[in-house]
Amino acid sequence: KSSGKKKKMSQAEKLRLQKEEELRLKEEEEAQLQAQQEAAARLEKERLEQEQMEKLEAKAHERREAELAELHSLQQKFLSAQQWKAACRAHAKWEHYLSAAGSPDPAVLQDINTFLSLWREDQQQDVQLVMEKGEQVLNLIEKLQLLLLDSPASEITEKEAAQYQESILELQNLLHQKYNAATEHLLKTATLYEDSETGNMQAVIRDKNVTFCIWGNLKKKVRFKTHVFYGVQHGFDLPKSLAVSSVAVRILHTRYDHVSPLGLQGHCVPRLEALESKQLSQLSKDIVEESKDIVEESKDIVEEPKDNVEEPKEEEQQATEELNIPAEEEMCSDGRKSAISLQENSTSKIGVSETEGIEKASDILAMPSEAEDPLLQEEMTEKEEATSDQVVDLQQFVPVGGVYHIDALQLPPQAKQVKDWSMVELLDDGLEAYPYPPAEEAEDATHPPIQITLRLPENVMYFEDPVVARWDPAGQHWRTEGISQVMYDPQEKSITFEMGAFYTIALLQPAHLHMPYKAWELRPTGMDEALLTITTAFAVIQILMKGNLCMLSSVVVEGKDVLSHITGQWLNPGDLKALLKKAGVNIFPGENPDKYVSVNKKAPLAEDRAYQEMALVASAFAFAWSKWNLEAGEEQVVFKACEHLKADPLEEQDWSLYMFNGQKAQKLKVTETSEAFSEELEEESEFHCTLYHMLKDFASKEAMDKVEVASFLFTDVVYQLLLATRVLTHS
Repeated sequence: KSSGKKKKMSQAEKLRLQKEEELRLKEEEEAQLQAQQEAAARLEKERLEQEQMEKLEAKAHERREAELAELHSLQQKFLSAQQWKAACRAHAKWEHYLSAAGSPDPAVLQDINTFLSLWREDQQQDVQLVMEKGEQVLNLIEKLQLLLLDSPASEITEKEAAQYQESILELQNLLHQKYNAATEHLLKTATLYEDSETGNMQAVIRDKNVTFCIWGNLKKKVRFKTHVFYGVQHGFDLPKSLAVSSVAVRILHTRYDHVSPLGLQGHCVPRLEALESKQLSQLSKDIVEESKDIVEESKDIVEEPKDNVEEPKEEEQQATEELNIPAEEEMCSDGRKSAISLQENSTSKIGVSETEGIEKASDILAMPSEAEDPLLQEEMTEKEEATSDQVVDLQQFVPVGGVYHIDALQLPPQAKQVKDWSMVELLDDGLEAYPYPPAEEAEDATHPPIQITLRLPENVMYFEDPVVARWDPAGQHWRTEGISQVMYDPQEKSITFEMGAFYTIALLQPAHLHMPYKAWELRPTGMDEALLTITTAFAVIQILMKGNLCMLSSVVVEGKDVLSHITGQWLNPGDLKALLKKAGVNIFPGENPDKYVSVNKKAPLAEDRAYQEMALVASAFAFAWSKWNLEAGEEQVVFKACEHLKADPLEEQDWSLYMFNGQKAQKLKVTETSEAFSEELEEESEFHCTLYHMLKDFASKEAMDKVEVASFLFTDVVYQLLLATRVLTHS
């Protein structure tokens, strides 16, 4: 019975297993059939999509010529802007020629040489008069820098460029000579500036460009080795050996940098090389020829040059870069040393000529030359190699707030009153540097450091603790070696440090501190008016553009408006760029920024053409940063855009995403809140070869009419700022 039951159960089990197997096979067949159907459907969908894409591509190709022709017609606005600027430059030159103001034309070598010769011969050493003349010199330097930066290659030869650079060097060198001569004059009359409390000399003389702080140790008492200059809060703490010596200390703060090596970086006017068009090329040639004609006519025709120029006075505002030239031991272009170079002998005699006297006074920073001694030179080379990491890379760090020339000087004999006579000892030697540490002592001797406290300028922003660097005239670079015990107080805006000798000092910040940007937005605010907002990790910067000018609208740091002294001024883009960099707000990428900061690399063609077409439609469309720009690869850019004709604030749903590679534009289906990036087209949208026509598909007639009538000057200003900030690669 038992075995029979087992047999029956075995048969039942077999039947059950058989049914399960049949069911499994049936399910597999159905699953396989479904997979085949899905694959067929997917392939059919892909085929249809491919056909649709091919149709759209073919359609875009068919209208490519017509679209490019229409775009090129708009792009002539850039060339019109170039023509207008050329006319302005010619008109400004002619106006200067006609004026009888007596100011030299910096572009004319004879005028500059005459100006330099007359000022060298002028023995006026009053510091106030020297500072007034210095302002004129700085204006001439700015004009020369503008000529180098803003003149197209067709308007300036290599010889002229070299001449302008040489003139800049000579003007800067002579200016520093005059400051040194004025210092000597002040120290010869030190008793006139005697402080009632200490009996020592104290003088603070300043204007908007420079501040002279001079202290003379008349009493030679150790208890007066520490001093703070009234009004400016610069100060020092001297070693005891200096506190009992006939020494003077000068802190000369120049709010410009004539020390760093001269570096002309780029130009304010972007070239239009990316616009590949025979019509544009021909038009460019025509404009160059017309510009030359304008210059020639300006020389021969006096009456009414204004007829060919629209608002020339606005363009006469000079754009300046923060260009830097060595003030010590700089070699001029013809191979000779500048007039204020360090000399071999710091005790050179003053000659009979008074001009010679001024030149000797300019050498007050002189120290024995080490270049003549091969052994010393070898030691210097080894030392430089050992401390190469302390040499400042000026592409990575930039001086902010000007330069501080901190010098120890020999105090000349002072006049003494004997009855009704004033007697003073006259020396054959000119003003000398006071050597510290003493050169004659053993090399291994230790000397106490000099402690310096500097009050930072109120109109400059330091977003991080400044790096203190000293100028090395032998190597022609800034170094951090020799500076120690740096303490920065951001509340008091002061910095204290120690140095082993007297140096020329600069406070440095990272050049790309504000990059990459956190976000950016460009939106129209009126007719031929737009606002560019750039948000960085430290600040929110807003720049308003209108007509051919732009204005810093606001800089907000931690919820507070700052830099009020440069907001609200209508300037050309070059001027605004220089002012912002000078104030420590550098949102303009330099050369090779990817060496120092994260860069979202994009193909130059895509980036440049995107800026051009964004500028062309900026009067009616808003643009903004998109997180998907990082995911789109190097060959294409992604950004948000929408029509914007009213002053109402933009909501997130107003924006659409667009992708552009310089030759093909498309509207994307993906949004900022999507989980992943996709190049899928927005439904019912097409390809276009230009961004302009892509936006036109979804734009109102009112918006496109506004684009057509937008001023060429406004379009050019928007393009210049987008090109200068490079928001598509630095966000």
